[in-house]
Amino acid sequence: MKLTDTDQQLLSLLRENARASTAQIARRLGLSRTTVQSRIERLEREGVISGYTVRVHEEYERGQVRAHIMIAVQPKQMTAVVAALKAMPELRSLHSVSGVYDLIAIGAVSDVGAWDVLTDRIGAIEGVERTTSSIVLSTKFER
Repeated sequence: MKLTDTDQQLLSLLRENARASTAQIARRLGLSRTTVQSRIERLEREGVISGYTVRVHEEYERGQVRAHIMIAVQPKQMTAVVAALKAMPELRSLHSVSGVYDLIAIGAVSDVGAWDVLTDRIGAIEGVERTTSSIVLSTKFER
C-alpha cells in the first residue's frame, strides 16, 4: 500500500502518542476529526497499523540498564535462536540485520548484574556464536 504524506504524518503522531484524541491529531494535521478517524480505520483495516503499545516514561527507563546486543548466529540455527530469544522477557525487540552480526536485540534490565546474567543466557543458546553489547546512555528521541 502506498501511503500519502498525510498518512505518514498521522503515523508519526500516533507513534508519539497513540492515545492522543482524534481531535488533537486533527488539529495538528489541519484536518477534520472524521477525516482523521477514517484514515486511522483504513490504516488499521489494511494492516498498516497492526496494534498499539505502551511506551514507558523516560524517568522509569533511566532506572534500567538498556542495551543493544549484536548476535552472530551459526548457519541454519536462526529459527531456534529467534525462538529462544523471543522467550526472554527482558528483550524488547529483535531485528535481523546485514553485516558481521545477524541479529540485534534491544533489552532492558534492572542493573548491570542482571545485564551480565542476560548476556550469559543469550551466549549459552545453542546456535549463538558470539555477542557484543552496547549500553544505551540516553535516548535522544523515539517514535
